[in-house]
Amino acid sequence: MLYRMTTSSPVFGLRREIDRLFDDAFARDGFQWSPAVDVKENDSEISMDVELPGLKPEDVDITAENGVLTVRGEKRSERKEEEDSRYHVVERTYGSFMRTFQLPQGIDENQIKADFEHGILTIHIPKAALPQPKRIHISGASQAKTQASVGSGKVSNDPNQQPGRNSG
Repeated sequence: MLYRMTTSSPVFGLRREIDRLFDDAFARDGFQWSPAVDVKENDSEISMDVELPGLKPEDVDITAENGVLTVRGEKRSERKEEEDSRYHVVERTYGSFMRTFQLPQGIDENQIKADFEHGILTIHIPKAALPQPKRIHISGASQAKTQASVGSGKVSNDPNQQPGRNSG
């Protein structure tokens, strides 16, 4: 069955205006759209696929700072209305965008890499090796006396003698 879309009806014009009003009202600081993102994880990394059709790598900026990953950029409009033609339907989104993600503990921010292919930005966030517990050696009082006699050459049991002064 073939569906027809009537673009000349008043309802279509009203819907277009309502959509435009919502876009204008809820745009945050000039950011007008938010690209779709898929996030997945395996044993070695977290990866994000960001859907950015029509953009080039130079249109996108990725930063990682203080545990926050930010992806931002701008998709410029290619529409041009001419005297002999006009748009009836405009559904593609243009303008600036920004997405931020809180990075979990245990990742290596210095090793984040990104690839851009066929309108999909893939960000690879490697997991850092988890720090292992460090064994701390406990020294006793008898070891401290042995180290003191080896270190200074003299051991004094005189309580009035100040450290660092020889009575001699």
